Amino acid sequence: MSDKGSSTNGGPDLRNRSLRSSPEEPSGAEAGRETSSHSEMSLRLTRDGGGTGDSGVLSLAGAESQGTDTGNSSDDFDFGNMEDSDHFHENEENLIYCFLDEEGPGEEEEEEEAAAEQPQVQCNEATHCQYLSDKDQALENWMSSETSALPRPRWQVLTALRERQLGSSARFVYEACGARVFVQRFQLQYELKGHSRCVNSVHFNQCGTWLASSSDDRRVIVWDWMRQQPVLDFASGHRNNVFQAKFLPNCGDPTLAMCARDGQIRVAELSAIPHCRNTKCVAQHRGASHKLALEPDSPKFLTSGEDAVVFAIDLRQCQPVSRVVVTKDKENKVGLYTIHVNPANTYQFAVGGRDQYVRIYDQRKIDENENNGVLKKFCPHHLVNCDSKASITCLVYSHDGTELLASYNDDDIYLFNSSDCDGAQYVKRYKGHRNNATIKGVNFYGPKSEFVVSGSDCGHIFFWEKSSCQIIQFMEGDKEGTVNCLEPHPYLPVMATGGLDHEAKIWAPTATTTTELLGLKQVIKNNKEERDEDRLHPVNLFPSHLHCFLMHYLTQRRHRQHQGAPGVGVMDADLDESSSASGASEGEESQDRVECLPS
Repeated sequence: MSDKGSSTNGGPDLRNRSLRSSPEEPSGAEAGRETSSHSEMSLRLTRDGGGTGDSGVLSLAGAESQGTDTGNSSDDFDFGNMEDSDHFHENEENLIYCFLDEEGPGEEEEEEEAAAEQPQVQCNEATHCQYLSDKDQALENWMSSETSALPRPRWQVLTALRERQLGSSARFVYEACGARVFVQRFQLQYELKGHSRCVNSVHFNQCGTWLASSSDDRRVIVWDWMRQQPVLDFASGHRNNVFQAKFLPNCGDPTLAMCARDGQIRVAELSAIPHCRNTKCVAQHRGASHKLALEPDSPKFLTSGEDAVVFAIDLRQCQPVSRVVVTKDKENKVGLYTIHVNPANTYQFAVGGRDQYVRIYDQRKIDENENNGVLKKFCPHHLVNCDSKASITCLVYSHDGTELLASYNDDDIYLFNSSDCDGAQYVKRYKGHRNNATIKGVNFYGPKSEFVVSGSDCGHIFFWEKSSCQIIQFMEGDKEGTVNCLEPHPYLPVMATGGLDHEAKIWAPTATTTTELLGLKQVIKNNKEERDEDRLHPVNLFPSHLHCFLMHYLTQRRHRQHQGAPGVGVMDADLDESSSASGASEGEESQDRVECLPS
């Protein structure tokens, strides 16, 4: 994947500087020899041969030691700076004067007319410039609202190195993952090529040595991501797009759980893959299943589906599947897109889907006759009675379960305190990206959830500093235009992503300078204008390309029926299953599918 520049090492250069940022104190290169206390594995990031340079070892302190002069300055984020626009209008005005000067001496009448029209032209230009200035000022005000100044860095390189040398700090690498200066040096290391369609999920195993990726090609690949080699590549057994594949914890990494558009929940025993060509279906939703939720330190996991059902699956039991709850708003079922377990209290889990509410349940206290079993609900105040159909594409708990992050379809990302009472408002709001084209993920980054990270329809990856809500990193993450999933490494400053491109991508803080956020203002402006335009002019429930697709399918179906082709019933069943209702009316479900179309 090519970026707009290249670093001195030959890798993609994203030398962008933070908004009002003040990076951590730089230091020497001794930290590059650090190995994680959790594993014997060293982080060797071998760049691919496509012009990215030689292989090298990720040096934590060395990444900070470079760019010392530039790392301590801060830039104001000025949305009102319209140099390009002013330059355009200046050239336009000069062009008018040149045109007047070139008139012949006998053209007095034309000169008088041009002179009479000139003030009107200048007036129109001034009005246009004022309009652009007001528009940019409004955008600046919108972005700066609900933000605060970046906090002072809590992690200092020199202090951390000194404590490590004295033996008083055994978690140097772990704590360095939460340093702002490393996030501001993230850049693409290499791509893991093996899928033939878009990548829907990426997931590290517990010890961080393997990475599982799932795709619309219905295959799952287990990678040795440091060596850029696939360990296993197998057919998932699903009949449609595989939305997620995750390693079950504390199982020695032999078991993968998978969910897909066909609604099936399947389990793969990796040790048997070379000899066994089948995976096992353990549960079936009556609609697409987008997310799995793992319980820490347990082989038990939860699943959610567009049928509004939550299943609990424990492979240790003779009957592994049990229904936990059916999500409802009054009497109407609410199809689900996402689910996550509270890591500090595994009895509690949160779900989100085809309405604006984050719902938290406690498995010990679910009574569907009382408040439909919901323990508490959260929703941004401006979306409670909003006319537009809001939906939640992804939610995730923080490392200690005290905070809950929710990404809304074609809206912003909101942070809630999970311990607040029912109906409490959000405490933070993260803006600038766009979540419209796919069911997009969001995640925390850092050992103490110091940052918020999300993909965007514009193809970029956004990092926000959690407490200030300011964008501190901005990277081009997908050439096809959408980044869907982001997965931090369990203990190294590394991140994996997937999107409409056919490759999983590995990112690490190896850039020589901190980010300058080049082009961020224009990208945010485009995202905001496109969102506002879609709200003013909602799309047709059946766009032309979808109508053509359905007509093409129906034509092929009739042709096969006339010829008696086998397998028609199976295709019809698959179509019915993938488009089955989740309890809402057909009109509401169709609208949701258009607003939040899975990749």
